[in-house]
Amino acid sequence: MLITISPGPDNLMVLSVGMTRGRRQGMVFGLGCALGCLSHTLLAALGVSALIKASPLAFGALKLLGGAYLIWLGIGALRSRGGARVEGGALPDESLGRLFTKGLFANMINPKVVLFFLSFLPQFVVAARGDAAWQTAQLGVVFTLQAVLLFGLLGYFSGAVGAWINRTPSAGKWMDRVAGAVFVGLGLRLIIAR
Repeated sequence: MLITISPGPDNLMVLSVGMTRGRRQGMVFGLGCALGCLSHTLLAALGVSALIKASPLAFGALKLLGGAYLIWLGIGALRSRGGARVEGGALPDESLGRLFTKGLFANMINPKVVLFFLSFLPQFVVAARGDAAWQTAQLGVVFTLQAVLLFGLLGYFSGAVGAWINRTPSAGKWMDRVAGAVFVGLGLRLIIAR
């Protein structure tokens, strides 16, 4: 949940759509963004499962690279100046279906989200419990469900949250610090855990 609420392209877009077009539109766009996570879940489930079956050594390498990637993301967030802003402005009307599709594809084609899922979910897979793909899929669905909830709330309260972020320059900075600490901790856990 901390990862989902930390400032990033998806939640800033949800805020922007909600502020410029309305609550319902922000919630629908957020739903699209959240459900885009299911595509990354599928890729991670298939990829992690294939790696474990093909080579425990390759799975170990994925965990090390994933841990390094999470630490890199965490250091970047810790060093951030917290300059997140939500821009508003007059935009043309779009149907709810089109906004949902835009949110879905914005998340699905984001290569950083693919890398994140490949580095984040495997650390919670316990190969000894069997079927790594099923475990990864369950973790991805749980992550998606919390994203649906948080992006929905973000879209609903977009006006107030966006105004708060714009009015409080240190808000983004502290959210980045918390997210950075979480990323570094998860990265270290992934590298150290056997």
